[in-house]
Amino acid sequence: MITDVYTGEIACSNCGAVSLEKAIDTSAETTGLSGEDYQNNSRVGMKTSLKMADRGLSTVMESQDKDSSGKLLSKENRRMFYRLRMWDRNSRSAISVKSFQKAFTLLDGISSKLALPESVVEETAYLFRKIAAKKILSGRSTSAMLCATVYITCRLTDTPRTLQDIADAGNLKKKNLQRVYRFLVRELDLHPEAYNPIEFVNRVAKAVKISEKTERLAFKILDMSIKQKISTSKNPMAMAAAAINLASVLNNEKVTQLKIANVSGISAVTIRDRTKEIKEKLGGEING
Repeated sequence: MITDVYTGEIACSNCGAVSLEKAIDTSAETTGLSGEDYQNNSRVGMKTSLKMADRGLSTVMESQDKDSSGKLLSKENRRMFYRLRMWDRNSRSAISVKSFQKAFTLLDGISSKLALPESVVEETAYLFRKIAAKKILSGRSTSAMLCATVYITCRLTDTPRTLQDIADAGNLKKKNLQRVYRFLVRELDLHPEAYNPIEFVNRVAKAVKISEKTERLAFKILDMSIKQKISTSKNPMAMAAAAINLASVLNNEKVTQLKIANVSGISAVTIRDRTKEIKEKLGGEING
C-alpha cells in the first residue's frame, strides 16, 4: 500500500485500487504565529458530519466559464465543466439524497426540542443511513422512520427520552411510532435495554415541585424496587411516577395523582396500580 501525502489517499501498488480510508496527517497545523500566517497556511475545512445529506462535503461550481485568474476557458474545458455541473446537479437531486435532506432537517428540529446531545444526533444519522442502505425506507413515512431511529438511539445510548416525548416532537401518534420501532428493531436485529426508572425521577420531581427529601425517598423506593425486581417489564416512567406518588404520601406532601399523571404522561389508574404493587411487595421496608 502506498500513501500519497498530498491527497491523503492510500492506494495499492499492484492494482491501483484506492482505499476508502483517508490517511491522517498528525503534523502541526501551521508554523505561522500571526493571524495572517495562520489563515494562509491553514489546511482545515468544514468538519464532516453524518447528519448532513452530503456529509458536509458539498461542491460549489461557478456558473461562469472562467478560471481563477478570470480568463475564459477553452471550448473543451467549457464542455467538460458543463457536464460536471450537470452531474453535480443530478447527484444532489437523487431520491436517496432527497430523503436524507428531509430526514436530517427533521432531525435538527427534534434534537433542539428534546435537547439531544451531539453524539446522539450523529449516532441517529449513522443508524438512519444504515437503514437506508438496507432499502427498507421505500413506501414508508420518512418522519416515522426517523423518529423511531431517534428512539432506538436514545435507548442504545441510555439517553432518557420516552416514546411520547419523541412522538410529540415529531408530530406523530404514539401507536404509529411503536409499530415502526418494533419493525426496525426486528429488521436491524437490535436488543436495546430498557431505561432505568431512576433516570426519570428528577424530571418528574422538578415538574411537580416536591421537596428534596421526598425526591431522595423516591430514589430509595425505586432502588429497592429494582433489587426486588418489581420494575421488571414495567414502564420506567410509570415506576418513577408511582415512586414519587408514594414518597409524597409518606412525607405528607400534597401532590395529587392527577398532577403527576399530567407531567409524566402516565394515567392516574396506572400510577395507583404501580403504587399499590410497590407497597405490597416492599411493605415495611419503605418506612424503615
